[in-house]
Amino acid sequence: MSDRVDPRSAVWSGVAWDGEGGLLAADMHFARLARHARRLDIEMPADAPKQIFEALATLERPGEPVAADGQPPFVIKARVDSSGEIFLEAFVNHRWPTVPLDAISLSAPNWEQPVRGTKHADWQPHINARETAIAHGAHIALLFEDEILVDGDRCTPLLLDHDGVAYHPLHSGGALDSVTIEQIRPALEAAGIPVSGARLTLSMILRASEMLVVGSGMGIRAVGTIDGRTIGRPQGRLFQVAWESWLTRLESGWVTAEDL
Repeated sequence: MSDRVDPRSAVWSGVAWDGEGGLLAADMHFARLARHARRLDIEMPADAPKQIFEALATLERPGEPVAADGQPPFVIKARVDSSGEIFLEAFVNHRWPTVPLDAISLSAPNWEQPVRGTKHADWQPHINARETAIAHGAHIALLFEDEILVDGDRCTPLLLDHDGVAYHPLHSGGALDSVTIEQIRPALEAAGIPVSGARLTLSMILRASEMLVVGSGMGIRAVGTIDGRTIGRPQGRLFQVAWESWLTRLESGWVTAEDL
């Protein structure tokens, strides 16, 4: 029997949590939840942010916080199901290595519109992709459809091309609209690195100056190889600007119930 669930049965977002009353970039996550809920035909309560913070106040820490540079201590999964009910689940953040990550390429799950590009309920294929990557001695899986990079298993790819532009997969092509990229975008563009969506092929990745993967839990991580092939020079200018911007966000980007 299949363990797949109806993707339209819920919408969710993974949000960095300080273990107390703060959520990182909560306003951006709430806005994305609302956007994706509309696409999935889920009626999100108008007071969903208030309900999430009320639930957060009663949430217990799931264990000892991760103490790692550039990573928040905890992550919560904020989920709204098709009936409009809100659920929170807390996790100790996964500790990521500081060395460049090794990636493998896998086929992306193929969902139809309007599910494509949303944080929907049928996330098991992404979990399976991560497990496959680990089983093959890699840190992450990068997901391709028709030889075009769509997404990462638990992260969003961002590569610096030789034209000086930082490219991420197109939302219209099935990629998630990354809250982490939106947080670091102003610093990248202020440093003269434009950020844009594009159709990213494997050949484009292999000729890139450098590549990152980013996410609410992992923060900013350099990618060193894909399928054993080297990608540019890891932890270069793109990484440095993104890393410093992310550290600033970890200091000043927290939102509490009092900020609503």
